[in-house]
Amino acid sequence: MINKVVICGVDTSILPKLSANELYELMIRLKKGDENAKNEFIYGNMRLVLSVVQRFVSRNENLDDLFQVGCVGLIKAINNFDLNLNVKFSTYAVPMIVGEIRRFLRDNSAIRVSRSLRDIAYRALVAREKLESKLSREPNIEEIAEELNLPIKQVAFAIDAITEPLSLSEPMYSDDPDAIELGECIADIYNCDDKWLDNVSIKDALEGLNEREKQILILRYYLGKTQIEVSEEVGISQAQVSRLEKNALKYIKKFFD
Repeated sequence: MINKVVICGVDTSILPKLSANELYELMIRLKKGDENAKNEFIYGNMRLVLSVVQRFVSRNENLDDLFQVGCVGLIKAINNFDLNLNVKFSTYAVPMIVGEIRRFLRDNSAIRVSRSLRDIAYRALVAREKLESKLSREPNIEEIAEELNLPIKQVAFAIDAITEPLSLSEPMYSDDPDAIELGECIADIYNCDDKWLDNVSIKDALEGLNEREKQILILRYYLGKTQIEVSEEVGISQAQVSRLEKNALKYIKKFFD
């Protein structure tokens, strides 16, 4: 994806590189309402959008979608930029582009998360970047929670809530073409040898019951019905259901002893 040349119909290899003076002059013109200058300014800053988008490539999102969302962030930055701020436009625009992409990823997550929880997670991500720049290392969850003045559990839960779930087909080592997938490293507690043997034993035990006893056990323990419901379906009293059920369970217990 990083090596892709054409994004949203734009050939990134021929995007212009404008000088600081050229960008400044275009900004003055567009602030006066010159639409041609605005379009030229947007086109001249698409390399900036591309550089931000590449930070998110590892998430396996569609690059075209991220680039379009990044351009929305760029336009918002242009509309809100104040020439009197005495800062470079790129310094002002990058956080807005990043924020727009993160909102897109957050709102389009496969797992639906409440808005309040997503807001906390977004604030936590912003705080993490701020602390990482300040501390020159990745901050821990306690430091992030302290920065936000929120309980540690609440911040940790919010961050976990927006973390994308891993696919069982995810390779453990992406550099290896024959890499083992994540699903192959997870134990199967339902189809293991012991479970299979138990199922065979239960099947053999059921063979020793009569048809009515089998029916009662299936209705009670496979379909989860009450003794009253079973009595109505089978056509006998609840007391008879209870007696037959106890006898059947007693036989099965002896079968395993």
